[in-house]
Amino acid sequence: MNATTILLVEDDLNIVDLIRSNLTARGFDVVVSIDGHDVLRQVEIEAPDIVLLDLMLPGADGFELCGRLRERSAVGIIVISARGGEGDKVRALNLGADDYMTKPFGIDELLARITATLRRTRPSPTGPDLAVIEVGPLQIDLEAQLVLKDGEPVHLTPTEFSLLREFVQNPGKLLTHAMLLRRVWGPGYQTETEYTRVYVRRIRAKLESPDGPELIRTEPRAGYRFIAR
Repeated sequence: MNATTILLVEDDLNIVDLIRSNLTARGFDVVVSIDGHDVLRQVEIEAPDIVLLDLMLPGADGFELCGRLRERSAVGIIVISARGGEGDKVRALNLGADDYMTKPFGIDELLARITATLRRTRPSPTGPDLAVIEVGPLQIDLEAQLVLKDGEPVHLTPTEFSLLREFVQNPGKLLTHAMLLRRVWGPGYQTETEYTRVYVRRIRAKLESPDGPELIRTEPRAGYRFIAR
């Protein structure tokens, strides 16, 4: 099995050395970009499994780079930043980041978040009995991880699809924020409710029509319910 490749985009050489040495010791291949200029090219050449992206780079706007990465690739993006405000986190998630870590952080936490992101972004084995689920104009193929709307493919990121999978497999059931966070992001995320809010909003924008029925209903102060009609 090939080693997992991590693209680290970070200009602080002390942090680069710390992360690279610890991840390499655990069997990861680590590629480094110091200024962010060559990140898009490195993603094409190296095909990394995860991008660890600092927001404060000397050669690029980290938020802009996050959005451009997401437009071009389904790679897992974990933002690592000294900017700990909720607004920065929500902005990064809206641009397609899968996770957001605030400096300083421990290596064990970083490893846990890498593992959780890989679980979402790598295809998981599925049972042979999974059928294509049809909801209004949508066709959702859980095995192929494919969504069609009115016959046209809709691009979902791996995290978006993982969240949608939870909804379609539990039609009509109340899924709390903590439940969705635990199932999609993993243990330790139960209080990160901005993650579910941002990603539900992203799914709605892609799958619901302005004049059509709602697909995901918000249950105030509780969670969400998938409306299968």
